[in-house]
Parts: sequence; structure tokens; C-alpha cells
Amino acid sequence: MPKRLRPSLSGFGTRWSANQRVLIVALVVAVLLVVAGLAAVFTGRSDQPDEPPAPATTAGPAPSETAPKPAPGSGSVPGPARISEPVAYAKAAAAMLWTYDTRDTSRDQQLAGMNAWMTKETKYTDWSSLSAQVPDPLLWSRMADNAQHATASVAEAHYPAAFKQALANDPSALTEAYIYAVTVTGKQQIAWKNGGGGAEDRSLTLAVQCRPSHDCALVSLAPRVAP
Repeated sequence: MPKRLRPSLSGFGTRWSANQRVLIVALVVAVLLVVAGLAAVFTGRSDQPDEPPAPATTAGPAPSETAPKPAPGSGSVPGPARISEPVAYAKAAAAMLWTYDTRDTSRDQQLAGMNAWMTKETKYTDWSSLSAQVPDPLLWSRMADNAQHATASVAEAHYPAAFKQALANDPSALTEAYIYAVTVTGKQQIAWKNGGGGAEDRSLTLAVQCRPSHDCALVSLAPRVAP
């Protein structure tokens, strides 16, 4: 029986480059102004990441990749959720990130679909943290040969303790960029041809932008889960 080639798109890019960490530090400090607490959420690097790092042969896109390649549509990737509440939006975004279907969606379509969820305010967006979750073209092709696909269910979402403490220290910190940190937990159901399959618990911490009277949008994915 063929076996899955990778349990989740979220296993890629768990270790960030120094430039990426600097980007998030600058975002948090200069934009959110909630220095210690939220910086810890989006710049921390765990000695034991939640997902094992991908082998060198299955590395994600290079950090320099700033946008998805042109693709005819977004395949099975759902369109951006029309939600204006941070926790509810983060739940929808996490479900999108944990769901994929190589049977009818190309890698380029997956990237294009994910990119549609990102904020259009380019000075805040950290696309590389999201695009790094997608396997390289060779591995995606092998996954497609194996008909690998996944669905997701979200169990819970909340603001991390560090984020809540930072806001308590400075309640006006959000009034420039309106970027929130949200941790989401859930389960991913993976399947492949000939009846193979399995389920795994998932969790991640997202930065989402929710300006008043506007739908939310994705900003970044943290390198580790914030409690």
C-alpha cells in the first residue's frame, strides 16, 4: 500500500532564517508596539519544534520567494473567509492551511489560493512564512502521484497569554495596524490512494489583521506555537 509522503503542509519551514526573524521583530516592535510579549510569540525559536524539519531534499520555497507563480485559479483552496473577528478568522485560516488536495490542485494553485488570504498591506505581510509551508515542486508531484489529500477540523482558538499580557500593558497598541496573534488547535485527516489514511493533531499561531469594519486577512505564521 502506498504511503503518504508528508503528513501536513504545516511541517515545512519550521526553522526560519535570521532575516525572517528580524522581519517579524521589526513588525512586532514597530507596528504593534507591544515589545516583550508579542515579540516572544513571533520571534521565538524552539529547540524542539512541533513538527520535525523537512529533509534537505524536501525543503520548502526559498525565503526570497515573495509571491506565488501565476496559476489558473486556486484549485480546491477555499477563497478568503469574509470574517471580521480575529479568532473566528484564524480558525478559518488554520483550516485552510491544514487542507489540501493534490488530486485536483497544482502546487502553483495551492500557493495562489493561500496568497489570496494575505493582507494587501505589503509593509505588514510576511508571505515567506506561509509559502514555506508548501512542499517543493518535486515532492508535490510525488504527493499527487499518490493522490494525497487532507481535510481539517478546528477544535479551539485563543489569544496567546503573551499577547494578552502585552495588550494589558498597552491597550492602545493595536490602533495602528490592528494585528492580532491567535493560536489554533485542531485535527488533520490525511488520505492517499488504495485506502491509506490517518489523523494527526495540529496547532499553530497566526498573526491576523482585522481593521474595524473590514474583513480580516492573514499577516504571518509564527515559527512555533504560542500557548
